[in-house]
Amino acid sequence: MERTVRTDLPGLTRRRRRPGASLAPYWLILPGWLWLAAFFITPVIVMVSLSLQTGDFIDGFRQTWHVATYADVVHTYHVQLVRSLLYGAAATVCCALIGYPVAYWIAFRAGRHKSVFLFVLLLPFFVSFVIRTQSWNVVLADHGVLLGPLKDLGLLSDGFHVLATPYAVIGGLTYNFLPFMVLPVYVALERVDPKVIEASTDLYASRTATFTRVVLPLSLPGVFAGVLLTFVPASADYVNAGILGGPSTTMIGNIIQTEYFTNLDYPGAAALSFVLMGALLLAVFTYARTLGTDEVLRAAAR
Repeated sequence: MERTVRTDLPGLTRRRRRPGASLAPYWLILPGWLWLAAFFITPVIVMVSLSLQTGDFIDGFRQTWHVATYADVVHTYHVQLVRSLLYGAAATVCCALIGYPVAYWIAFRAGRHKSVFLFVLLLPFFVSFVIRTQSWNVVLADHGVLLGPLKDLGLLSDGFHVLATPYAVIGGLTYNFLPFMVLPVYVALERVDPKVIEASTDLYASRTATFTRVVLPLSLPGVFAGVLLTFVPASADYVNAGILGGPSTTMIGNIIQTEYFTNLDYPGAAALSFVLMGALLLAVFTYARTLGTDEVLRAAAR
């Protein structure tokens, strides 16, 4: 007696996969990869090749694999490189000290007006970066709207000035990059479950203990992201040092700009750009190692 097996039952029906269905995720990510290849990978390769060339703008540049260019630019501009990292670190610390309380207040105290305060925080970004920095040049001028009246009242000496000092440059960096610190911290604090804070209060924890043992650890992912988003562009910035600073506050970004557009030393500028990139990556990896990325990821997953 022959047995027939029915294959038309719902549970036994086999779904046929469409041709190319397994490639669908790769097709979706293809535009992103093409964008990165066109506007990141290709320029980096070109700059690496350019940094190893020799010659001048008039006679042209030739590929000679001149690795000594890196050592030359580090020897010549190591002061500006270290200064840029210090200014970027100082601005990042200032942004954290100012931005964390602001983010905390918006997350836990602003109530239904959170969107309004976030909009006010981002409102300066509707104005050009250069114009915002130039406005501080007007405010901090030796006889401007801030220092002028204080000097007229005799509260400050006539020789007192803020512009062309490290304080002006770091202050400008802090002002311009403050939202990059506030927003990630706010997002992390917004995710904190109020029931966790209430539970710590029920366990007779003080406000200080609640903050240091509950709120701060849970907000570490936001702090980590905020530091990265602030330190990297602040250290590579050249606008604030060019407008608010002077010869003694020149940052490495100003040197790269001068080498590219004034001295037309393309290999030196390219090599200096990669030296700055390497220094920033080293600083970021050191920071991540010190903070402990595993703890940050665990806090983010909660």
